[in-house]
Amino acid sequence: MATSSSSRETFDDSDTRHDEMHSTIEAWIQDLVDEVDDAVSSEQFTEWLDVQSRFHDYSHRNTLLIKLQCPHATRVAGYRTWQNEFDRHVKEGETAIWIWAPIIAKQCPNCGNSPSYHERSDCEYDETPPDSWEKGLVGFRPAPVFDISQTDGEPLPDLETEAKGQADELVPALLEAADPLEVDVEVVPPQDWSHGSAKGICEYRPSEWPRVAVRDRENDADLAVTLVHEYAHALLHSGVDDEAERSKRELEAEAIGYIVGRYFELDTSGSAFYLAAWHGDEPETILDRLERISSTAQEIIDIVSEVTDNE
Repeated sequence: MATSSSSRETFDDSDTRHDEMHSTIEAWIQDLVDEVDDAVSSEQFTEWLDVQSRFHDYSHRNTLLIKLQCPHATRVAGYRTWQNEFDRHVKEGETAIWIWAPIIAKQCPNCGNSPSYHERSDCEYDETPPDSWEKGLVGFRPAPVFDISQTDGEPLPDLETEAKGQADELVPALLEAADPLEVDVEVVPPQDWSHGSAKGICEYRPSEWPRVAVRDRENDADLAVTLVHEYAHALLHSGVDDEAERSKRELEAEAIGYIVGRYFELDTSGSAFYLAAWHGDEPETILDRLERISSTAQEIIDIVSEVTDNE
């Protein structure tokens, strides 16, 4: 996969500055599109995708049950599934997370009951014998699952999405830039983080500035890019709750993080794997949203640069 350049671009304060920056950002976005294409076809992404396909897509009700019992849960599966599918074992003494599992059995074409319940019901359907009935959902039963944090064993393939580089001065500048960007920001210690595997979140509040919270970590470069990603959500996506737009919003925010991070000499090529993991949109969607991405990235760059220059 291609790697972002670490060569810092500079732009003179001239009449052509805006056009020069826009042209550079356009070239960088094309780089990102190419990197996403490379990521999708990589062996690492193929292995990751194969593992993801083996996890169940839980219903909204079960997702709520999982989060209530284990707020930090990221990947859950049954006891035997962890053993047989992933060569991992539930640690001794771990408490199960209980969900509702579907019961699939042969069911009466008329009343929908399984053969045993059909015999005890008032349904008089007898056109075909139970042995020939098709299978379907006849009910639910409690079932135990366990989060990956409750297991030991072979590691699951991961995507290298973290930014890299020196950002010990950039992070304070980004935090100081929150006021001129009209965003409330908080860096939360890992032990106090309550948003699972998310690196950051953005909350939109009526009549108040959006609130950005990011999970603190040792990697300042990745913390900086996460801050930019969430700032982008705050600036662009307030009040937008259309689920169909969700992946497009992520494309915009991550592309802005890629550009701003790259401008400040960080290696943000991991963004390609992040975007590759968002199914349903072609990488070219990034180009379709060039103007929004470019103007927002420039706004963040200008404010952070001003903060840095005044220090």
